[in-house]
Amino acid sequence: MSKRWIQFGSALVCMIMIANLQYAWALFVKPLQAAHKDWGLVGIQLAATLFLVFETWITPVEGWLIDRLGPRLFLTAGGVLVGVGWTGMAYADTLTQLKVLYSIAGVGAAFIYSGSVATALKWFPDKRGTVSGFITAGFGAGAALFIPMISFVIRTSDYHKAFLYTGIAQGVLIVIAAQLLHNPGPDFHVSPAAKKPVSPRVRRNTQQFNSLQMMATPHFYLLFFSFVMINTGGSMVTIQTAVVADFFKISAAAVTAALALGRLSNGAGRIFWGWLSDRVGREMAMFVPYILQSVGLVAVLLVGRTSGTAFTISLIALYFIWGSMFSLFPAIIGDYYGSNYATSNYGFLYMAKGVAAIFAGWVAALFFKKFGNWNAVFYCAAGMAFLSAMLILILRTLPLPALNRQQEPSMVVAKVS
Repeated sequence: MSKRWIQFGSALVCMIMIANLQYAWALFVKPLQAAHKDWGLVGIQLAATLFLVFETWITPVEGWLIDRLGPRLFLTAGGVLVGVGWTGMAYADTLTQLKVLYSIAGVGAAFIYSGSVATALKWFPDKRGTVSGFITAGFGAGAALFIPMISFVIRTSDYHKAFLYTGIAQGVLIVIAAQLLHNPGPDFHVSPAAKKPVSPRVRRNTQQFNSLQMMATPHFYLLFFSFVMINTGGSMVTIQTAVVADFFKISAAAVTAALALGRLSNGAGRIFWGWLSDRVGREMAMFVPYILQSVGLVAVLLVGRTSGTAFTISLIALYFIWGSMFSLFPAIIGDYYGSNYATSNYGFLYMAKGVAAIFAGWVAALFFKKFGNWNAVFYCAAGMAFLSAMLILILRTLPLPALNRQQEPSMVVAKVS
C-alpha cells in the first residue's frame, strides 16, 4: 500500500475518534440539566462553546508546530487530552469542572483535527477536495457509530458511564493511530503523486505563503467571515438539537435518529462536495450549498417542527449541505496559499469556528431565553448563510493572491519522524 494511503487511514481513525466530542454532545444536555438543576441551559451550553473555542483558537500555534515537527507527537498528546477531558466529565460535580474538562478535550481535539487535515493538504495535492472530504467526514459522520450506543447507555444506566466508556476507548485508539503519522519528506515533492494534474477549474497558486503573508491578503478575510457565517447555523443546530426538539415536542426516538442519520449525512456531504470541488472549482462548490443551507435552516424551523419524521428528514438534508464547508475550506487554503504552511494557515482560518460557536451556543441560548422561541435564532442563521454565499461570489471575482520576490519565504520541510 502506498505510504500516503497509510497516512490517510490513520488520520481518518483519529478524526472518527473525536467526533463524539461535538456531535454527540446534544445527547448529554438534558441528562445534565436533570442531574444538576442549578446549572441551567445557558451555563451548560457555555461549556460547549468553550470546547469549540479551545478546539479552534489554539490551532494556529499547534499548526505552526505540526508544519515543522510533524503530527505524531501532537496527535499523541491530543489523544491523551481527549481521553482525560471527556472521561473526566463523568465525574464533574460543578459547572466549573464541566467547563474546564470540556475545554481540555477541546485542546486535544484541536491537535487531532489540524494534524489529520494536514494529511489531505500535504500528501494529496492532486485530490485535495476529495481527501479533505473523506478525512473530515470521519469527524462529521464518526459519531454515528457511537450515538446509538451512547443513547442506550444513558437510557439504561446514566450519562456518567457514557462519558467514561467512550472517553477511554477514544483516547487509546487515537494514541495508537497517531504513531503511524508523519509529514512528507523532500522526496515526496518530486514524486509522481505530487505532480499529478488538477482540474483547470480549480484555481491553484504556485506560490507559498506563510501565515503572516496570508493574513495580508483580502482573500483570507473574505474566507474567515464566510466561515463564521456559514458555520453558525450548522453548529447551532448541532449544539441545540435536543433543546430545539423538546420545544417542538419531538420524540426522543426521532431525536436519536436525526442525530445518528444526520452524522452520516454530514459525512456524505463532506465527501460529495469535496469531490465535486475537484471538478468544478472550490468557489462554485461553496456557493451552491451555502445558498441551500439558508433555505434548509428555514425548513427545519417551519417544516421540521410538524412531526418526528419531518424533523429527522429536514436535519438529514441540512447536515448534508452544511458538511460541505469542512472539506472545502481546507482545500481552498491549500489552493490559494500553497501546502508548505498549510496546517498553520488553515489553523488561522479554523479560528472562525470558535467565533461561530459563540453565536451557535451561548448567544443562541440567550436569544431563546429572551424570545421564548427559536424563530429569531433560525432566521438570523439563515441570513448569515446567505451572506456567506455572497462573500464567496466576491472571492471568485478576485485574482489569486500574489507575492513579490522580496516576500517569498524559504521552503519549510517538516521532519518526517
